[in-house]
Amino acid sequence: MTLASYIEKMSGQKPEVIDGEPKVVPERAIWIGVQPVVKTLFPKTDFDFKHPEETLIAANEKHLVIAGRDRWDPAHMTADGRLSKKTGVQQEYGTANAVYTFLRDQLGVRWLWPGEEDVIKQERIALAPMEQRYHPQIRARAGLFTKLQLGDHKEGPDLEWARVQRVQLDSMELEGGHGFGHWWEKYSKTNPDFFALQPDGTRSPNPEARHTKMCESNPKVWNQWLAEVDEQLRDNPTKRLFNASENDGYGYGHCVCKECQAKDRPEAEKFPFRWKNHGEDRPAVSDRQVIFANTLARMLKQRYPDKELYVQLLAYGYSRPAPIAAVPDANVIIASVSNFSMRSPKERETPMKQHTDWAAKAAHIMWRPNLGNPAGLTWGMPDVAMAQAGDDFRFAADTHCIGIFFDMFWYHWANQGPHYYAVAHLAWNPRADVQAVMNDYYQRTYGPASADLKAYWELLERTRMEFVSAKPSRMRAFELPEKYTPALLAEAQSHLDAAAAKLGKADEKYRRRLHFTRCGFEFTKLVVSTRAAMQKFEASKGKDAAAKAQVLANWARVDVMEKEYPAFAINWRSVFALGAPGGRNKRTEGLHPDAPLSPKTLKEMQAAGLE
Repeated sequence: MTLASYIEKMSGQKPEVIDGEPKVVPERAIWIGVQPVVKTLFPKTDFDFKHPEETLIAANEKHLVIAGRDRWDPAHMTADGRLSKKTGVQQEYGTANAVYTFLRDQLGVRWLWPGEEDVIKQERIALAPMEQRYHPQIRARAGLFTKLQLGDHKEGPDLEWARVQRVQLDSMELEGGHGFGHWWEKYSKTNPDFFALQPDGTRSPNPEARHTKMCESNPKVWNQWLAEVDEQLRDNPTKRLFNASENDGYGYGHCVCKECQAKDRPEAEKFPFRWKNHGEDRPAVSDRQVIFANTLARMLKQRYPDKELYVQLLAYGYSRPAPIAAVPDANVIIASVSNFSMRSPKERETPMKQHTDWAAKAAHIMWRPNLGNPAGLTWGMPDVAMAQAGDDFRFAADTHCIGIFFDMFWYHWANQGPHYYAVAHLAWNPRADVQAVMNDYYQRTYGPASADLKAYWELLERTRMEFVSAKPSRMRAFELPEKYTPALLAEAQSHLDAAAAKLGKADEKYRRRLHFTRCGFEFTKLVVSTRAAMQKFEASKGKDAAAKAQVLANWARVDVMEKEYPAFAINWRSVFALGAPGGRNKRTEGLHPDAPLSPKTLKEMQAAGLE
């Protein structure tokens, strides 16, 4: 029905839709999926899909077939999502992604942001005989936009956007979090020996319950982990990935029992480990964690020899360096928390080397960066880096990445939409020409004003790249006014004004899209103004009444913007929200008089170290 709907949008005519095998074969038809008669109509085409998620688009003189490799379990096609029910669940969605590919590549449909598509009107659709096949290297793509996965929230234009961009319906499940966050609450009273031995002889939470580490050498831990796998498979027999990643708080509370320490390599890179009232430099824990994951992976394979099941292990914190001697088993997937995305050249060096070293060791690797707030990303600033994203995804492909999980984008479409568009295309094809993708985006989005808007976005992209290079600190966003000066903002405004002059009599869709972008720029100026006033307020130790009044006036303006702006322009609640009374939204720090910079933030800003 999706294809028929777009053909109607393009031509004004709704094609007849036949559900199931037709009694009489039409003289001309578009066939969706591999129906029995298709093999007769395309006798030279191989319909035995040999690759996961393989797509096929083939045309002859009278017929077109759009198909792909589909896998599903008829008994388990519904599942609970985080907030809503998932229906029609498959393990592979080759046909659906083939349809979206056909709409984009052959019919020229573009999905610019949620609710905004560009369809080329045409009376006749004609294709020369052809055959096009593709299968994506990155099989786990839904984690690129973590809040747009199936079942994460109710169906809407944003989830639909992710689906048609081919990043939602994928063929591997990968997780972005840790594997034992619930264990202390569940097992600490009955099995305290599950947990890491501390230097003081206790097995206590460190630094808090959900961050408590495991005693990875304890066979009881292995057996309990496998028992939880059994339970998960009873609930969902299609599940294939099981997390064995240590809990967060990566410098704290690691086990010091002699069995766990024996698995560490003395020659590994040293890090400052911390426990309650104690600290010392010790080797990275990469080797011990790989040995732990391998132990679980072998038990998993022995228990389920006929299933393709995997153990996932985060290469994170003090396991970011690759192991010295241990090698991940073939059914272990390494989730490389390599934070080189959207960073400066200097900041990228170490994480890219660590990722490369892991890729040389592991049969399966995924890229799982923490995006943070490099140049106002969480605040909704135009923190875009499309050209660098092209480099990143080629690098990921070169290191045989099979999955991605980004923590996280915040869905400020008016100011970050071009970056989302670029990475969505790169997730499907990491070797795509990102400059060509973006040139097409500007042309299709802004029409006669495409050159002006390309100049606008490239100015903002260049600005943020200069900013992250000049400020090697993850706290740099608090110094935004230093880079986003009145002169810079005036230059950006000039591109928007030039675009407006060209669109006075153009198609209404171009003016609507320009308005969407201008809303983002107005918000950019408000964020810069707010942070500049807060800098004065903080410098006065809370005594500058005029600065405080300016900040509060900006917050009042936000309330008006939220009512006036188009849907999806800014994710208002992600930043301009103080949270519950007595609570604190950490993303509001530095943007409200009740949330000035903390002593910890100020200390890190003064240190100005690399992320």
